[in-house]
Amino acid sequence: MPETHEFQAEIKQLLDIVIHSLYTEKEIFIRELVSNASDALEKLRHTQLTEKDIADADQELEIKLTTDDQAHTLTIEDTGIGMTHDELVKNLGTIAHSGSKAFLQAIKEGGAKNDNLIGQFGVGFYSAFMVAKSVKVYSRSWQSAESGHVWTSDGSGSYSVEEAADLTRGTKIVIELNDDSHDYATADRVKSVLERYSAFVSFPIQLNGDRVNKVSALWLRSKSEITDEEYTEFYKFQAHAYDEPRLKLHFSADAPLAINSILFVPQNNPEKFGMTRAEPAVSLYCRKVLIDPSPKDLLPEWGRFLKGVIDSEDLPLNISRETMQDRALIDKLGKVVTKRFLKFLADEAKNRPEDYAKFYTEFGYFLKEGAATDFTHKEQLSKLLRFESSLTDAGKTTSFADYVSRMGEEQKEIYFLIGPSRAAIERGPYLEGFKSRNLEVLFCYEAVDDYVMRNLGEFDGKKLVAADSADVKLDEKEQEGEALSKDEMDALAKWLKETLGERVNEVKSSDRLVESPAAVLNADSFMTPQMRAMMKALQKDGDTAGGPPPLKVNLELNPRHVVIKKLAASKDTESEKAGLVAEQLFDNAMLAAGLLEDPSTMIQRLYKLLEQV
Repeated sequence: MPETHEFQAEIKQLLDIVIHSLYTEKEIFIRELVSNASDALEKLRHTQLTEKDIADADQELEIKLTTDDQAHTLTIEDTGIGMTHDELVKNLGTIAHSGSKAFLQAIKEGGAKNDNLIGQFGVGFYSAFMVAKSVKVYSRSWQSAESGHVWTSDGSGSYSVEEAADLTRGTKIVIELNDDSHDYATADRVKSVLERYSAFVSFPIQLNGDRVNKVSALWLRSKSEITDEEYTEFYKFQAHAYDEPRLKLHFSADAPLAINSILFVPQNNPEKFGMTRAEPAVSLYCRKVLIDPSPKDLLPEWGRFLKGVIDSEDLPLNISRETMQDRALIDKLGKVVTKRFLKFLADEAKNRPEDYAKFYTEFGYFLKEGAATDFTHKEQLSKLLRFESSLTDAGKTTSFADYVSRMGEEQKEIYFLIGPSRAAIERGPYLEGFKSRNLEVLFCYEAVDDYVMRNLGEFDGKKLVAADSADVKLDEKEQEGEALSKDEMDALAKWLKETLGERVNEVKSSDRLVESPAAVLNADSFMTPQMRAMMKALQKDGDTAGGPPPLKVNLELNPRHVVIKKLAASKDTESEKAGLVAEQLFDNAMLAAGLLEDPSTMIQRLYKLLEQV
């Protein structure tokens, strides 16, 4: 005869919370019950080390799931440690086991840590009632003298326990699904949940006789035991990828947290060519059970190109395992893993520079984004950045550290120029003064570089300065050719300022120009040409308020250039033609700086000048 028991009041409260408000997704119940089964098998494995009289000793240690879409049932069975009559009552009907009492206390206190083993019978078991019309738990203990029993409940307030014959060691849970949950009686639905949450459970998981978990949890194995083929297979499975990983980092740590992780860098940048922004793809596990397939706040935003797994047994989770309870600990975990990955990249750059260069070509954008926005890892990231420079061959790059190592004792700043290409920068006027003084200049070709340099500010105590900035002061250097006198230059500068009017902020002689007659320098250190272009791109049609502020530039003149000399000579004798030349000179300089917005006026002026040839 079955014996009937009332659930303790606390268990009734717990059931109500679990069924109605604890889990955001009903499918979680499969993960919970499979995790319980895995723990039961693990307990048996440990018991076998100390006990010899084990019931059904020849049974395979495995987990079986069976679906029946006609009877609308799902059965989950393990060959683990099993339970006696008293253990069924204690584990499933009272709060004396598995942290249920602590959970209820945590609910009262607004949330608290749950340090119990994932998968112990208790709260996780009760998740079955989210989908169940009734639940039967058949169980027989590992102890040979114990008989089997069946525990039955519909979750409404009571349960029954009675002896059951012909049971083998372990536990079998038969769930009769409610009308809203019949899809969990289909193999495809259950398989998708198992592959999502339980793919790396240590013991074989069979679904209707077919093995589901075929890929092992590589991150818990020794690196020396794993082949490249196994890493590739794991990467393809975990990342849903078809290529092979470009780089991989497999590491373990015991302090300050227990961490086992494998991180992969894919072959190609998923955001290249304007494709969709990548989503976080490093999954978070706790003891091989999936907690979150794509945690958004675990790694920095710039690390969204990474694939892989982070597993930490130190995670205190809320009871549903769906959200991380201790934010400070999660932040700490993310920082440990991020620093380890950045150290890995630094080692790659040092020991395999050619491979690192290929990686940087694809993923350098993310490192630049991090260097500009991630204050915590700013220093490590800045050391990983690479640029071409005036001293490197085309296609070859250098680092900030290498640049600093080549600086002369008197040089206090790191110079850079932003342009669409190396050829465009080398043809422009801004490099001339630096080349003539043998000062290295970094070449920046990406739109993000202006933002990166501005936010980095300095490296190794050396300020990052745009070589086309009006604030740059170069040492005096004797140059070839006769120059206009100071009085002649002052007179020309005054005349040009009057001629060009508000288009120019200041006109003066230049100490940086060698081959070019003139150059415009940005007089607004904040509003760079790149920033101006970005603001104009964001400006809505007809919206004058949303655009960049009025342009402010200085015009610098090369007193040795023939054009400047002729202009100085003709401004008083051929004023009309000199005025056209002055405006053309200014527009040419604006064009070279990327600041000329409307070339139509310049084109018409060129025709007038050609008429006078």
